[in-house]
Amino acid sequence: MKFGVSTYSLVRSIRSGEMTVTDVIQWAADNGAEHVEIVPFGFTLFENPELTDQVRHKAEDVGVELSNYAILSNFTQEDDEEYEREIARVMKEVDVAHRLGVKLMRHDVAWLPTPPNGKGGPAGLFMDDSTVNIARFERELPRMAAACQRIADYAANFGITTSVENHLYYVQASDRVQRLIQTVNRENYKTTLDVGNFMCVDENSVIGVRKNIKYASMVHLKDFYYRPSYRDPGEGWFRTSNGNFLRGAIFGHGDVDTWDVLRTIKASGYNGYASIEFEGIEECKMATKISLDNARRIWNQC
Repeated sequence: MKFGVSTYSLVRSIRSGEMTVTDVIQWAADNGAEHVEIVPFGFTLFENPELTDQVRHKAEDVGVELSNYAILSNFTQEDDEEYEREIARVMKEVDVAHRLGVKLMRHDVAWLPTPPNGKGGPAGLFMDDSTVNIARFERELPRMAAACQRIADYAANFGITTSVENHLYYVQASDRVQRLIQTVNRENYKTTLDVGNFMCVDENSVIGVRKNIKYASMVHLKDFYYRPSYRDPGEGWFRTSNGNFLRGAIFGHGDVDTWDVLRTIKASGYNGYASIEFEGIEECKMATKISLDNARRIWNQC
């Protein structure tokens, strides 16, 4: 397996101006990463070919691969024109992925409105009953899948595999991810499997990984601290879909059974990219380096 880092792990340094995305690539190479996953938070590559080329050339210069390009997108619009505009935009993002030279691209399928009485989630997200309502999911599934089919077919022209990540609550549980992949029914449509994110919908990470690793085009290595709903730990935590508490952790320090997760991945025969996606409160460079070292160490021990 090729261990690397997501630029999202260092997003605080990017947003503060301490580092640019090319600085992150240099840092990753200096700290033993075999690849870098590009997540355009704190910078944009969309309609920015100059920076896109700089990112690709920097990776070539320092000898790390660019593994995956991961963007936000949403196909739950009721308005047909908005829906078509979003599909067209994501297809242009496929062009960015092609210019980067990556063969993997994650795009989302849904996020929902933020009701004022919702429960707080990460990155300002909220959830209410509609977020976990299976009837609504089944109703919207054909429209979400149709968008993913069209984008996957476009990406196939460049040899790119597109994917859905298990996050943002609505399409996060392993069964819903499988349902979407099976409905899209394209060889180049899979999942970016985040080992920690199953906890956001109160699913055991080992079970979620065991169920979905066969569909994975990419793996995110993430860890969380967990507290039950009756033990409010205060500031810095967010709620799961059932009201429990999570906070990002250094990989190997939290409550995800990272040993069993990596043992499950190894037993599956998966041999692709795995990137550290750190989102805790510790200093991000230190935390990402420890996470990367822990991932390799646990992989070799399990």
